[in-house]
Amino acid sequence: MFEERINRVLGKMKERGLEQMLISDPPSIFYLTGKWILPNERLLALYLTASGNHKLFVNKLFKVDGDIGMEKVWFTDTDPGCQIIASYTDHEKPLGIDKKMAAKFLLELMDLKAGSSFVNASECVDGARRVKDGDEQAKMIYASQINDQAMAEFRGLIREGVTELEVAAGMNAIYKRLGTQGPSFGPLVSFGANAAEGHHKPDNTVLKPGDCVLFDVGCRVNDYCSDMTRTFFYQSVTEKQREVYEVVKKANLAAQAAMKPGMRFCDIDKVARDIITEAGYGPNFTHRLGHCIGIEVHDAGDVSAANQDVVEEGMIFSCEPGIYLPGEFGVRIEDLMLITRDGAMSLNKDSKELEIIP
Repeated sequence: MFEERINRVLGKMKERGLEQMLISDPPSIFYLTGKWILPNERLLALYLTASGNHKLFVNKLFKVDGDIGMEKVWFTDTDPGCQIIASYTDHEKPLGIDKKMAAKFLLELMDLKAGSSFVNASECVDGARRVKDGDEQAKMIYASQINDQAMAEFRGLIREGVTELEVAAGMNAIYKRLGTQGPSFGPLVSFGANAAEGHHKPDNTVLKPGDCVLFDVGCRVNDYCSDMTRTFFYQSVTEKQREVYEVVKKANLAAQAAMKPGMRFCDIDKVARDIITEAGYGPNFTHRLGHCIGIEVHDAGDVSAANQDVVEEGMIFSCEPGIYLPGEFGVRIEDLMLITRDGAMSLNKDSKELEIIP
């Protein structure tokens, strides 16, 4: 599995005329080796080369057990880590670098002339990670199943007088009980006008009758993330709230129905955005339609008007149109979508019908 992933990265390097690359991003190193190493301020690098003589440069402080299919080159805090790396790289050829490498290490490698030039090669890894293999798809489907279970329980946290922070704490407890690795990001809980902020962080706002209730939540299971948003109404719903909700739902479903391999990300965004614009709420849809997701809740890549890349089978990304009316309320509905051979499949089965919580 990891050899196949490395070969995909090498293939993308070849397309860019690169024979060597240093990867410092811990999630990408996990993707390519199956080992989580969180170095904080310390040096960590995976060296991939067209010759197949790959190396993992890692501080002795960290435990990396077992065969990872390549040599582990160990060093300590007092060893010249960048000099050690430069002793292995080909100084006569361009060296690919990922966007996560700390400047303090990159600048030293440049001073050491570890490559003939230095190239941002992040897309070689990001592009490989964007298309999920069978193992990743299975893990993400399962993570979303758990998230659906959690969302069903989250409805029970809605009661008069509760605060956003109390609901968020309840969500974390439910995720723990369901056996997850925890939330994939801090739960976003918004009551009433707070939901118009888009990414409002929960505070001591108290729920009252007539409020909309927006939950944007996800969990980590088997090292992969889930993410979904649902909007409810507490005890009652106004005609305006109902209208906005139905427009957002229509945009969500239309974008999902349009998704297929070969379509551009920007065209998917346009499907949802046009529906919201035609309903008179275009300026109130203030963000992109979605983001890629996998090991990280926001993997590289998005569904936006600016992204002209083509969708491929195996990609997974969110579809989350929203309308936000400052001082009033907001509505967002989000599902994760897996691109299939001839269309797309929603990983979330939780109902999107307008729901009033009594």
